[in-house]
Amino acid sequence: MKSKTEYLTFNTSTRRAFINITPQVAKIVAESGVKEGLCLVNAMHISASVFINDDESGLHQDFDRWLEKLAPYSPDSYLHNRTGEDNADAHLKRQVMGREVVVAITNGRLDFGPWEQIFYGEFDGRRQKRVLVKVIGE
Repeated sequence: MKSKTEYLTFNTSTRRAFINITPQVAKIVAESGVKEGLCLVNAMHISASVFINDDESGLHQDFDRWLEKLAPYSPDSYLHNRTGEDNADAHLKRQVMGREVVVAITNGRLDFGPWEQIFYGEFDGRRQKRVLVKVIGE
């Protein structure tokens, strides 16, 4: 069995962002030499997300507006923010969008359905965060 572990680093200039990380993940899979296996992609921060969806800007704007309605940025509204932080909304947004994805590797490539891409979702940006990419297989 082969395995490869790499970390992607992000530091967005905005509080919220969606970044297509499919090319970086595909490169790591190719470098791993794994032909048949699995690729785990995991946001390693509790105010960020990794998810799979379509790379369409209108959809990303819809996600942003929908999430802001579900958990608006409003520092005085959340008990968590009594700790001195102002990111309770980011924790809630992450809970909705998910922590990680697992994608099958077939013939050495990520095995997606139509239109599927991997995204990093940032909900409390302007600081450095990591994403784990772990490839395992034969």
